Amino acid sequence: MPVHESDSPPLSRVQDILAHTADITDFLRQFTTEIAEFLSTELDPVWCAVTLLREKRTGTMVSSDPDAQVLDELQTSFLDGPCLTAIRENTVCRVGDTHDDPRWPDYLPAAAQRGVRSILGVAFEVGDEPGTGAALNIYSTQPHSFSDEITSTIRREVHQASSALQLAVRLTRRQETEANLRAAMVSRTPINLAVGIIMGQNQCTQEEAVEILKTASNHRNIKMRDLAEDIVGRTNRQPAKTHYDP
Repeated sequence: MPVHESDSPPLSRVQDILAHTADITDFLRQFTTEIAEFLSTELDPVWCAVTLLREKRTGTMVSSDPDAQVLDELQTSFLDGPCLTAIRENTVCRVGDTHDDPRWPDYLPAAAQRGVRSILGVAFEVGDEPGTGAALNIYSTQPHSFSDEITSTIRREVHQASSALQLAVRLTRRQETEANLRAAMVSRTPINLAVGIIMGQNQCTQEEAVEILKTASNHRNIKMRDLAEDIVGRTNRQPAKTHYDP
């Protein structure tokens, strides 16, 4: 018989949690903690974590317990498991007993050695961005812990939380794009300034100045950016600075 039943009231606090947390990480940490508390019993403590897959990079965003973090990282090291499958297939993966489930033959025995008997992986809806997905991962020390009723309850909670996570993924992507652009600007600033200096000194075109800089870089066997910084430093008497519009 399942350890966890749906006779307790549903969580239904996603909006309240979101309204009282500072960012998506805090939101998901409290979300996983409340899910774990809702499902745990004295005989069967439950651990939760959220795994995020982005552009072939997989990592644990938050966890309710260090054990959940370890189990998530273990699954990632095997490159497969119920939670990663839930992400890839945008579905629910339920393991009744790690001792006799034939799927994921590398990961499940390793999870069983750490005292895990049943696992529930529920995918978040994070939009249609390529290579992006996430799942709530729930680990139990007892076999067959998650009934159909409790699984449906968790699916509803994950569905409610999905819009917040989807927004966070989009914001994170935008912030990363802006950071990459800023880094590229910082990297190009001394080169662009050095090209301008060479143009003035040699009365040449931009293309010719770039070739002069490249040739000098090759002859001196140093990176073009380092050579450019040296030229700018000697001319400007201080390192080049990148300025952004406010």
